[in-house]
Amino acid sequence: MPKLPRVSGAQTARALERLGFARLRQSGSHLVMRRDERGCVVPMHDELKTGTLAGVLRQAGVSDEDFLAALRG
Repeated sequence: MPKLPRVSGAQTARALERLGFARLRQSGSHLVMRRDERGCVVPMHDELKTGTLAGVLRQAGVSDEDFLAALRG
């Protein structure tokens, strides 16, 4: 399993959009995204801790490898 980088909420949201997720709504600093039946909540902070990012990816059902590939563009 590759080590997850420290990224911002905006970078995370962009990578998830590349993987087919759509923005549903945002309440304060939390963005709700959905793809099919899977959804996740992305905190829109300047920097996400790796544990928080891992939790978002687990919620979304996205592997670390797929996320890193989408993050690179």
